[in-house]
Amino acid sequence: MTVARLPARPAFRLIDILKVVAAQCIVLHHFSAYGPLSEAASDALPDVMAWLYDNARIAVQVFLVVAGYLAAKNFALTRRPAGALLSGLWQRYVRLAFPFVVALVLTVLCAAVARPFLETDVVPAAPTIPQFLAHASLLHSVLDVESLSAGVWYVAIDFQLYAALALLIWVSRGKRWLSMGLVAVLCIASITWFNTDASWDVWALYFFGAYGLGALAWWAGLRARHGVLAITLYAVALSAGLTSLAVNFRERMALAISVSAVLASFGSWQLRLPRTLDYAVDLMSRTSYALFLVHYAVLLLANAAWAELGWEDGDAALFFIAGSWFVALGVSYLFHTQVEQRFAQWRSATKPALQGPTARP
Repeated sequence: MTVARLPARPAFRLIDILKVVAAQCIVLHHFSAYGPLSEAASDALPDVMAWLYDNARIAVQVFLVVAGYLAAKNFALTRRPAGALLSGLWQRYVRLAFPFVVALVLTVLCAAVARPFLETDVVPAAPTIPQFLAHASLLHSVLDVESLSAGVWYVAIDFQLYAALALLIWVSRGKRWLSMGLVAVLCIASITWFNTDASWDVWALYFFGAYGLGALAWWAGLRARHGVLAITLYAVALSAGLTSLAVNFRERMALAISVSAVLASFGSWQLRLPRTLDYAVDLMSRTSYALFLVHYAVLLLANAAWAELGWEDGDAALFFIAGSWFVALGVSYLFHTQVEQRFAQWRSATKPALQGPTARP
């Protein structure tokens, strides 16, 4: 198997670093939360494991802000027909859902292997067809269906957020000031109202504060050149967020505000790293979604192996977790190259044929 040389993206390397760090935090949070491995490791490093369990999970806010930032970067604030909106949403769904479904199949198979060795609160039950279809349609959280893997709510929320941003831009009919204004209004509403009520946490409105801050940060940044209005709207949303935190402090929202401020100021800077480090950061950034999808399957097998071995030593558990972490990184690379990239290549190869001879270039 040959590996294509990764293109350099120094202008957005800061985003890659944020994604890499956040992805590792999510993985380690799950290793600190599930199974006998986490219990044994807590005996060796109780403070570290407690911090990973309590705090590392808020790293998902980094992904929310970055996703909003990149979505705004890729969206043109111009008038688009309804067909383009639906086509864009379908492409986003396929891009998220196909690897998600493949990863779910992998997790279900690993769960079947691990189930005899672990308690039911760690291993998801064998899925029913309606349960699997709910996940495949990204409606599992809305329908309150039991999750088949850890953190899968994020995939559904990512699609909802993308759809919400696309819809706001579409209804603006090409008016840039209106597009940015609507995003700012919904962002402020989310920060000050929806995000304070956990009953909304299966809907995009709960998370749009972080996502909207990311979008506004792109428009307000130097590279986008959207003028004083974009900077003003971002400043207003930022001020609303800080005011909301003064009344009802939430660590997750404080992190989202901080990340958005960093991206607004430095997101498109030319950040040059040593060649080897640059390659590693780029690769780990590109495989971050794959890591998110497959790491729980590795976690299940690692916990099953630990339970079967019958070990109890905390130091050994730490080494076991470290080894499983690196295995998850390797599996994520294989998943990215053999599933995500191959699927993307297939879509690129078949798209002209599906469009037909009358399609415009």
